[in-house]
Amino acid sequence: MLKNISPVAVIDHPESVPAFLAPLFRSSGLALVQSVLEITHSLGFDSFMYGTSANPHPTHESKSYVFTTLPREWVARYDERAYIEVDPRVLHGAASSAPLIWDWRAERDCNPETKAFLSDAAAHGIASGVAFGLHDFRASLIIVALNSVNPRIDEQRYSAIRRNLGDILLFGIYFHELFMKSSIQGGVPPRSQGAPLSDREKQCLQLAAQGRTSHEIAQMLAISERTIQFHFDGIRSKLDATNRQQAIAKAIAAGVIQP
Repeated sequence: MLKNISPVAVIDHPESVPAFLAPLFRSSGLALVQSVLEITHSLGFDSFMYGTSANPHPTHESKSYVFTTLPREWVARYDERAYIEVDPRVLHGAASSAPLIWDWRAERDCNPETKAFLSDAAAHGIASGVAFGLHDFRASLIIVALNSVNPRIDEQRYSAIRRNLGDILLFGIYFHELFMKSSIQGGVPPRSQGAPLSDREKQCLQLAAQGRTSHEIAQMLAISERTIQFHFDGIRSKLDATNRQQAIAKAIAAGVIQP
């Protein structure tokens, strides 16, 4: 899915930007996607993903924003199957800022739901990589992931990733700054705005319409309260809703959920 970032962001201290990242701040639109891919490839990976729950307005709740070089079909599949609930990269990034270096072989000894996600992701070119969370007062969570089609990270590959880890982290930090300034703070709506709600999102919203809290919904669905918040960020993004109550009202009016 290609996120349309139109304006070129202005960085406060351009002299501090490493030379290999400078193209990020001279590109927009499809040129930015190409710059992101070139940097991703130079670091030894095949695809890039950035996601954040951010608040574009002080009086609004968070919405979900995603930029990725992966095909739109995979983004839709990820959404429809609620993979955010079991994606080890997201779960790790929500709990820690330390980078996770992972591969399919190391992570596959897990519960059936996570194993199904990993197998499906590997079939779509996401078989190993690096993922980490960032924290910023402007966003409740930021996840950055660089992915590889290679299902195994051997010692030589692991050493190469560790050598590049500083540049990988800087890539994530500067991309986040770019995205915040040129998209979220620039008023660009989430790419998902107008997309249909997934079955899981409808389920969460229906329970909320019945007066259930996030804590209660999490217990009923046997997932974390933080993951419930991920779902509601996605719901508000798709329905262009300021808060949960407006999302419920819009969904009822559209016949998506029952009063």
